[in-house]
Amino acid sequence: MFTRVRIYEINKVAAILMLLLAITITASAQDDVEYRMEIGAGVGMTTYHGDFSSALFKKSQPAGAVIFRRVINPYTAVRISGMYTGIKGSTEGKSTYYPDLAENGYSFSNPLADISATFEYNFLPYGTGRDYRGAKKITPFISLGIGMTYASCKGGTWDYSMPNPYSSTKSVVTANIPIGVGVKYKVASRLNLSLDWQMHFSLSDNLDGIKDPYRVKTSGIFKNTDCYSTLMLALTYSFSPKCQTCHKDR
Repeated sequence: MFTRVRIYEINKVAAILMLLLAITITASAQDDVEYRMEIGAGVGMTTYHGDFSSALFKKSQPAGAVIFRRVINPYTAVRISGMYTGIKGSTEGKSTYYPDLAENGYSFSNPLADISATFEYNFLPYGTGRDYRGAKKITPFISLGIGMTYASCKGGTWDYSMPNPYSSTKSVVTANIPIGVGVKYKVASRLNLSLDWQMHFSLSDNLDGIKDPYRVKTSGIFKNTDCYSTLMLALTYSFSPKCQTCHKDR
């Protein structure tokens, strides 16, 4: 009788220990660190869209960027980026008639810098799946924000809606509205790879150096303004872990 009771007690204790071990393993698997910030860099290309462009990716220029991302939760983040690139275009191959450029044509290649802040929304919760229950290593996302653009027009700028169109001003600074779509992939717990395409709607028609080449003065926030798109591949590193004893986004 004593032996049976002893064996029963031992089996009961062993079962309890196994249950506690399983709970501990499960809790550990669901307790990976969540990170609040990312920093990294990206490379890609920029394409000009304006009075002297003719195709979506024609005359694209190389682009490089530094990226900082503040992760709000697995669905949302705010990205701040600084990009250096260029825009290029010409009247070559275009059937459009430009009154003041018909004889000699026009071409430009202008350096461009962009600083922007965008809000990103992930369609799926983004993570390793252990830091946030149900998170996915890959997710599509969309972005919307505001930015500033600087373009250097080497030969000055022209405004053909004015009686004296030429200006010796070689710098153009304007705001832009970036709208984008992309995909993120969790390479490792701290490494993130993203590929996104953004269209930057600027508030200026002078990024290419010429405003109103049709001799028609335009007005309005986005009416006949220059735009540029970027296709960017970026790698970021996660840092600044959340407090593990604090409430998590579950």
